[in-house]
Amino acid sequence: METLEKMNSAVNNLVWGPYMLCLLLGVGIFFSVKLRFFQIFKFRLWWKETVMSFFQSNSRSRTKEKISPFQAMSTALAGSIGTGNIVGVANAVAMGGAGAVFWMWVASFFGMATIFAENVLGVKYRVKRNGKYVGGPMYYIEKGLKCKWLAVIFAVICTVAALGMGNMTQANSAAGALESCFGVPSWVSGIILAFATGFIICGGIDRISKLTEKLIPLISVVFIIAVISVLAMNFQKIPQGFSEMLNGAFDLQCVSGGLMGYGMSTAIKYGISRGVFSNEAGLGSSPIVHSAADTDNAYRQGMWGVFQVFIDTTVLCTLMAFCILTTGSDKSGLDGIELSIHTFHSVFGVMGKIFVSVSIFVFAFATLVSWCYYGEKSLEYLSGNKFIQPYRILYAAFAFIGCIMNISLVWDISDTLNGLMAIPNLIAIVLLSGEVKYSGIKDLNADRKK
Repeated sequence: METLEKMNSAVNNLVWGPYMLCLLLGVGIFFSVKLRFFQIFKFRLWWKETVMSFFQSNSRSRTKEKISPFQAMSTALAGSIGTGNIVGVANAVAMGGAGAVFWMWVASFFGMATIFAENVLGVKYRVKRNGKYVGGPMYYIEKGLKCKWLAVIFAVICTVAALGMGNMTQANSAAGALESCFGVPSWVSGIILAFATGFIICGGIDRISKLTEKLIPLISVVFIIAVISVLAMNFQKIPQGFSEMLNGAFDLQCVSGGLMGYGMSTAIKYGISRGVFSNEAGLGSSPIVHSAADTDNAYRQGMWGVFQVFIDTTVLCTLMAFCILTTGSDKSGLDGIELSIHTFHSVFGVMGKIFVSVSIFVFAFATLVSWCYYGEKSLEYLSGNKFIQPYRILYAAFAFIGCIMNISLVWDISDTLNGLMAIPNLIAIVLLSGEVKYSGIKDLNADRKK
């Protein structure tokens, strides 16, 4: 076990080290330049194609073969929103200081371009299996790059990562939240989660998307109302919090003769890594579900990916960070879930603790069921449909196991697997970047003006 921990630590330091973070950020910068910073200059376009189209019937309509664009985005958002928006932000601030939030914004901004490219390629190279569209990195790696072995590597990593980061770690967080707040034994939470997860995932993407399109908007709105309430009670400290973010982001004080200030490098490390952990841009998970959407335009579906990153990191993570800073909780010496609970408890008392615990449970459950789809689609690519039902049963069982055991090593291994997923995916989208064109965005804009 000790040997496994050392091996994983060595690989983790590589895949989440400075070179990997630079690669993730560099790919986002590359596509931002290539697509002429459409995140800013085409803001009205992607806003109309996503939020405003919600009020049009075709944005939510679906057929038996596919799910609606909104359902696809909700499922992808459910897969990424998870505990990263509560625990991940708290960890970023605790370890990287207030300046980490600025670098989360940077990761979010350039991540919009990365996830846009992923989703465009996902839709372009998707195929039909059993009457439904399926796609993702394994398909555009095989069909676009003509590199079957690299596609297989991605699919294997994603299949295993779904059981860890997408399942056991989320289940453990959910059970821990219920136990700490309501005293619910972990084995009871495990049974509930296993049966609830089994029921949802056995219905496939249809049942998963129906759940997420209702659950994610609801819990997101509730979460936003709660954090805005905290900020309203501490509004006079918002300018100070913003100043701390900027000062911490560019803290050039050198330590031990380093070329870059220690504070700045730490802020960059935790800001970018937690930003990517939160929105999953570049990991390759998002295009798996976006490829199943009922859309006739790959660029239109790409816009839903942009909105996904925007709401996940730019909005939700930012609001949570401001809550921590304006309440002074970042000075408490706490980290992770304890810091998040302290933040809301300082304003709402016991109700704050209940809110955080329930939020973590709901977010974790949404992530849990969504990641099953990622895992089973990767398994389907590798072996067809014969192992899908056994995988779903195994997935539900792993949710129970995740609730009752100490999974610190699973957290570490899962984090490593998530990083490894990004490598073949980033290679693919860069080499296939010629197929993601600014003219596609212009044509989408022209269609909307007609």
